[in-house]
Amino acid sequence: MSEIHRHESHPDIVKRLKRADGHLRSVIEMIEAGRPCLDIAQQLHAVEKAVGEAKRTLIRDHLDHCLEEAAGPLGRKQRQSMDEFKDITKYL
Repeated sequence: MSEIHRHESHPDIVKRLKRADGHLRSVIEMIEAGRPCLDIAQQLHAVEKAVGEAKRTLIRDHLDHCLEEAAGPLGRKQRQSMDEFKDITKYL
């Protein structure tokens, strides 16, 4: 059995995903009710953004905590590479 793995950002991620879940349920209801496609697309966009932000937060948190811990102390050049890697993840 694996150990419980929690970070400070996890409650925020759960909050974002619950919001996305609510939006997704609304989208389903809108489709079933025959709402206009523009309204549905706007709600789908909200779902997509909420899930994407949750994913980015989780990845950044992992890099900031788990990867840093695993890498240990780094020299200046290695630190620069690690920082560049972390910066590029904002484009995920």
